[in-house]
Amino acid sequence: MTIPTLNLKRPLDQISVDSISIESSNELEIHLEQLYKKDGLLILKLNISSDAPQSPQPVSLKWKIPAHNVKGVWHSSSLYEKRLKADWELTPYESRVSVNSPVLCLFGHDDSNCFTFASSDAVHALNFDAKLREEDSFIYCHITFFEEPHSKILEYSCELRFDSRPVMYNKALNDVSKWWEDHDDLRPTLVPSSAFLPVYSTWYSYHQDLSVEKLLGECKLARDMGYGTIIIDDGWQTIDNNRGYDYTGDWQAVRIKDMSSFVAQVHDLGMKFLVWYSVPFCGKKSRAYQKFKGKFLTENHRWAPVFDPRYPEVRQYLIGVYASALKEWNLDGFKLDFIDDFKAYPETVLTAENGRDYASVNEATDKLLEGVIAELKSIKADVLIEFRQNYVGPAMRKYGNMFRAFDCPNDSQTNRIRTTDVRLLAGNSAVHSDMFTWHYDEPVEVAALQFLNVLFTVPQVSVRLDELNSDHRRMLKFLTTYWVKNKDVLQSSCFHPSRPQANYPVLRGETENKCIISVYEDYFVKVSGHTDIDIVNAKLSNNVVVMIAGEDENYDATIYNCLGDPIRKEPITLSTKAQVINIPSSGIAQLKLKSG
Repeated sequence: MTIPTLNLKRPLDQISVDSISIESSNELEIHLEQLYKKDGLLILKLNISSDAPQSPQPVSLKWKIPAHNVKGVWHSSSLYEKRLKADWELTPYESRVSVNSPVLCLFGHDDSNCFTFASSDAVHALNFDAKLREEDSFIYCHITFFEEPHSKILEYSCELRFDSRPVMYNKALNDVSKWWEDHDDLRPTLVPSSAFLPVYSTWYSYHQDLSVEKLLGECKLARDMGYGTIIIDDGWQTIDNNRGYDYTGDWQAVRIKDMSSFVAQVHDLGMKFLVWYSVPFCGKKSRAYQKFKGKFLTENHRWAPVFDPRYPEVRQYLIGVYASALKEWNLDGFKLDFIDDFKAYPETVLTAENGRDYASVNEATDKLLEGVIAELKSIKADVLIEFRQNYVGPAMRKYGNMFRAFDCPNDSQTNRIRTTDVRLLAGNSAVHSDMFTWHYDEPVEVAALQFLNVLFTVPQVSVRLDELNSDHRRMLKFLTTYWVKNKDVLQSSCFHPSRPQANYPVLRGETENKCIISVYEDYFVKVSGHTDIDIVNAKLSNNVVVMIAGEDENYDATIYNCLGDPIRKEPITLSTKAQVINIPSSGIAQLKLKSG
């Protein structure tokens, strides 16, 4: 079958239903309906129907576009792989309820949007791709539905969004997120202001070796530095220190025996209290394993058997576990982990029988989380729920309000890339860093890079504060205080991450009067005439090259090192000619526009 070409020449109004081919072996009625078309934006509706219930075979939508100014491909789990791939690289991208987001963006050498496409089906498994064919330098795109076995259907529909507008790539992605939010079945849950409080996490600092006495001491130090939440991670439910999951499933406070008292003492310090749960896992040494024997998606997982959420009694059990903890311990929320392990395994039978009320694991996972958030919000309306990358897609925003980067301990650059990737689709949900940590003998300027690389997301720290040397403590307090003071700018919707294929070497947030720019490589910085401009030198070289976009402006500059010491004050005139500002490693230059 010939794959049609989408004509992307300006004006951008050439995309149509006829530009997309449909391939399927189904005996189904399949057609595309145009819902909206204007200035390079097209929204279609895919309608599939059958006279009698039948199990659908894969349905693929295919088209091709000329490879004009395409530098790379962005998707929600691309990380370091944002390059343009060839069509002989066979593995497509995947999204489902608990993995990734159903969107793909081709971006240009100038950070422009070349072509972005997305689906409104954020629950079922989808495969999609955009790859270059070397024979003709066209990019061949597809979205495939029902690649994973699916229960019998009479009808199915979803919307598809195609965007070739000449806007920046990040705006194209932000607009996809807003489009998802407009769908009734993808409306995000409430995001309380407490979701944006800096977090102290116990994981990298203590792992499973938890002590109430030690942690209360850490909370006091963290609170005085500006941290408003503690997350008690793995270890509270077991005295086993092997970092395994054999004892998950019962969720009794074995190590921390009086959890209610612990929570109350943390609340007295003015901090929120969240507790970690590995949702899918049911360890073989738990009582729950015996109770739910035969009701697992797999027993061959590397860590523990995985609950099968297609059983109503499994869903009810898990909902009850969290509801009881919320009420009995007066928690503020939960870190619900490993949601992406709810999936079909080789031995998973995808039928609704033998007590299962769903055939689809994805649909049952969605139902489970719907029940969890409804029950928890009925107890505490502003309950906090943290999810971790890669389960950060639009379906997950219905249930979680804090989304954390996937684990990258002591890896500041990866933390920056992961958090930026999540922010591009997160809307008003709180995006958190992975817990940053460092070696305690690290030079303070290098340790500060762990914080500065996640400056534009909510910081989570996981070091033993009582063991830090005085410089590390001063640095952490200074940067945390700076983050809290400038949160509105750092969390502004005007967030501009540049050069995705170069790992976002410059990040920028701005409001009407203030701009904060963080520089991670030796790139020049172009600023606008804001009243206040902060330039963060998040690298080890001391020079930052700056120019202004517009007329010359005179500023008074105060230069700080990473300890918060003001080391120099000087007048600076910003012009269209590049100039060098000397800023110490991990330091900050604060520029204030001179009046008159």
